[in-house]
Amino acid sequence: MIPPSFTLAVHDLAKEYVTAAGILAVLKGVNLQLGAGEALAVTGPSGSGKSSLLFVLGAMERPTRGHVQLQGQDVFSLTESKLATLRQQRIGFVFQEHHLLPQCTVLENVLIPQLAGAGTTPGDVERAGDLLRRVGLQDRRDHRPAQLSGGERQRVAVCRALINQPALLLADEPTGNLDRANADAIGTLLLELSRDAGSALICVTHSADLAARFSRRAELRDGVLHEATSSRRD
Repeated sequence: MIPPSFTLAVHDLAKEYVTAAGILAVLKGVNLQLGAGEALAVTGPSGSGKSSLLFVLGAMERPTRGHVQLQGQDVFSLTESKLATLRQQRIGFVFQEHHLLPQCTVLENVLIPQLAGAGTTPGDVERAGDLLRRVGLQDRRDHRPAQLSGGERQRVAVCRALINQPALLLADEPTGNLDRANADAIGTLLLELSRDAGSALICVTHSADLAARFSRRAELRDGVLHEATSSRRD
């Protein structure tokens, strides 16, 4: 079995879908280990299974076979209710679309994961305010998403993903809808904030510029994750 010292440990992960044409094998034996504060960029052509990988690692879909351990916990041995609690408490998500609630303020959007759980505490509000300060939005906390730029909305989404100080942060094309300046800013924030929180970060991206900033990089080809042997520290 995988040593429990890794924040995330993946062994022989496979995912298949039943289609009209038969079985479609998307993931064919993915192996991966990430420690606290480590960051991995995953690239690959469209349709290679990158999003499917994130959905399984984020416990939103069950694998066809294989194991995913998060902080030593065998994720898919859990019941559905406990799996939902794990997603809420220990996994953060950032998507290409910010998915902010238009009727809520910036501060309320950041606190949504807490509201979905046991409710907010003064400490949660303080942490949300600190995250907004870190991303330069402390003066926009009472604004609605429609009053923000695209880059600002994505910064709020990053704060929301980190409010619970998740063990695992997953980002699916987080800069895909942004211009170069905002994409650079979001890339910096993801790397800095996840490292400060001690979260293991996996970012799926088509951006070679963003991927180059990660200390670890891998390509998903033919259902298998191929990690580059050379790396660079951000």
